[in-house]
Amino acid sequence: MGESVAEATLTAWLKEVGDTVEMDEAVLEIATDKVDSEVPSEVEGVLLEKFFEVDDVIKVGETIAIIQTNGALEDSGSDQDIAPSTATSDVRTEVVPETVTEIEDTIKIAKDTIAAPLAVADGQPSISDRFYSPLVKNIAKAEGISMGELDSISGTGKEGRVTKNDILAYVKNRQTGEQTPSVTPVNTPIATTETVSLETPANEERKAAHLQTSHGDEVIEMTRMGKLIAKHMVDSVSTSAHVQSFIEVDVTKIVNWRAKHKDAFEKREGEKLTYTPIFMEAIAKALKAYPLMNISVEGDRVIKKKNINIGMAAALPDGNLIVPVIKNADQLNLVGMAKVVNDLAERARKNALKPDEIQDGTYTVTNVGTFGSVFGTPIINQPQVGILALGAIRKVPSVIETSEGDFIGIRSKMYLSHSYDHRVVNGALGSMFAKAVADYLEGWDVNREI
Repeated sequence: MGESVAEATLTAWLKEVGDTVEMDEAVLEIATDKVDSEVPSEVEGVLLEKFFEVDDVIKVGETIAIIQTNGALEDSGSDQDIAPSTATSDVRTEVVPETVTEIEDTIKIAKDTIAAPLAVADGQPSISDRFYSPLVKNIAKAEGISMGELDSISGTGKEGRVTKNDILAYVKNRQTGEQTPSVTPVNTPIATTETVSLETPANEERKAAHLQTSHGDEVIEMTRMGKLIAKHMVDSVSTSAHVQSFIEVDVTKIVNWRAKHKDAFEKREGEKLTYTPIFMEAIAKALKAYPLMNISVEGDRVIKKKNINIGMAAALPDGNLIVPVIKNADQLNLVGMAKVVNDLAERARKNALKPDEIQDGTYTVTNVGTFGSVFGTPIINQPQVGILALGAIRKVPSVIETSEGDFIGIRSKMYLSHSYDHRVVNGALGSMFAKAVADYLEGWDVNREI
């Protein structure tokens, strides 16, 4: 995953337990906020065990599954006959240790387990309704902990699972004769005697009313991406104080300049010259001139970003939007900007973006004019503080001022709609930023070569 990605959702298993897996063959599919990716196998073997189910959220670094390889038992150092699946599972389930001590402890546990008899300690049955990772089971065997005793250990892992640290702490306390304390997971809220239920009678009635349907109505389940987008939008509105500024821009010079150069550009570069890279260039220049628009908010802190990474909202075939990011946009010339914009837009439509390519945006642009909208009031992409909506370009009658007097003419115009976070961006800054973009577009050099 990308450097800034901390977790992903498992969306589909492409292999089942017992299936043969080739090296680099896709085993499962995962998704971040908006990008789906396949996870290939790093080895050749047989899928032995799966630790997560579809829709589970997996943190980067966690073990997803075990693949049994042919050479897994070659250097086990044991002369005992051990069932291959059990031995492989015992040896290859550790999450990567963080310290040398943990590495040594893990190796010792693995070796002790291989040499230990396969029968469960104290003759207790090995069946339990509670999930235990193979590593935890190995430690329990090596320490002579019965299944009943194991079931009594409080777990700090996901859904109360017993982790390696939990069972090692239990073993240590048992050896010293201390009572093992009941551990409450960090992310688990501690219950108190005073509780408040969100499901009040009024809420329940309202919820029931919303679920009522009439004859012939079709109930459509939201897609995974739709649910994520919905939550992201609601979270943003409840986080930022949204304020909008609007400005009308005369882009006649740009329209004429593009019409003059687009065919030659496509023939020479093999790329279409759209309006988007022109707008992105203007926005990058404005962000450089007003760096306090290129910030993010984390709690009570404002982080001024060094890089100018502009997110570009793109429509997907299913109607959802995705926001690939143009990294270091201020360092690209117009040709480079056009190539990056076209590449990201094309791969976004094909669902071929990489997780890193939708991360680390510092400001976002959305083109509502694509759908015929004159202007819009976009929602900020958290934790950014601003988003600019580009309205449709229209030919309109306009008053043109000249030294010989004013007259009416046909001009190509559009609206810029700037939404910004009023917690940290005041009206002056929000308006001046939009005006800077407009001034750059209206001052376009019609003699510019590309």
